[in-house]
Formats: sequence, structure tokens, C-alpha cells
Amino acid sequence: MEQPKSVLLVMDVQQGIISRLGDRVTDYLERVKRAVEAAHQVGIPVYFIVVRFRKGAPEMSPDNKMFTAFKNAGSGSAMDESSPNTQPVITPGENDLVIAKKRISAFAGSDLAMILRAQGIKHLVLCGVSTSGVVLSTLRQAADKDYILTVLSDGCLDHDEEVHGILMDKIFPRQAEVMTVDAWVKSLGK
Repeated sequence: MEQPKSVLLVMDVQQGIISRLGDRVTDYLERVKRAVEAAHQVGIPVYFIVVRFRKGAPEMSPDNKMFTAFKNAGSGSAMDESSPNTQPVITPGENDLVIAKKRISAFAGSDLAMILRAQGIKHLVLCGVSTSGVVLSTLRQAADKDYILTVLSDGCLDHDEEVHGILMDKIFPRQAEVMTVDAWVKSLGK
């Protein structure tokens, strides 16, 4: 049986988000870079998903608790389309896509679903910041859309390590295969 076409989604690994994580960032970024390089070596597309708003962030509803706090803190303009904060921290390769989203899930306010459908992609490999944010929201929505899912446990990072552990150990395995970056790279034959 032919393997389903895969994509590596690198989600919210952008300056405006990663800069808040302190000393854990260096090792984390090395693991994600290793996953990106392995995907490139075997021809798996890499899509960088970033949070990006229009100038003035008109997409931020006053009814959305998370984004209202973000906007009230003055961070809304820090994530507008002209800001370096919305660029991936890892430089995308020539054939990689950068997909902007307007909410937590990689699907919300983006054209990700259309691109996946057009490319015949059925298997999503997820990594990103944060585990309890973009990774959880994207996993749940992707599962409801019947995608095959893999989560790279150490390719995800969260402000709360306990929440990260619970999601990886108890929640995500119900809908995805959970493995380390090294195990995934090894499964690719690299």
C-alpha cells in the first residue's frame, strides 16, 4: 500500500513568539531544524505557519479573550504583516511555504486546508509553539478533518511543562502518533 503524502508543519516558530521562551529556545530550535532538514532530504514539504495580522489588527475581535489581551498589551501591532516578529525563525527553504493564520489553529483564518487538498496531502507532522495552543488546536481540527497525524513531542514547546507532558502522554496519543524528532528522522531512513 502506498504511503500517504506527508507535510511537516512548523507552527508559530516565529520571532514574536519564540522570543518569550527564554533559555529553552536554543536546544528546541536545533531539534526543529533537524526535523526540517530531514524533511527536505526526503522530499517532504515543509509549511511554516505564522500568526500575522493586517496593520492595526482588525482581525482581533474584542470578544476574543486571548487576542483582546494581546492587543491591549500593545502586542497587536508587533504581529502585523510588516513586522519581523511574524517571520519564521528558521529560514524556509526555496520550496517551503509560509502560511499566515489569524487564530490559534493553523487552519483558522488561513488557506492551509485548500493547499493540503490541492497537494493531496493526507498526513500532517506537527511541531510548534505552544503545545497547548497551536499544536492542540491544529491537532483537534485536523483529526476532525480525518488527517493522519504525527506529533513530534520534543519538536513542541509550551510555557507550562506539566501541560505539555499531559498532552503528549495522555491526550495526543488518542488521535496521533507521538514520537521524538530523532525517532521521526530515523523512521525516514535518515
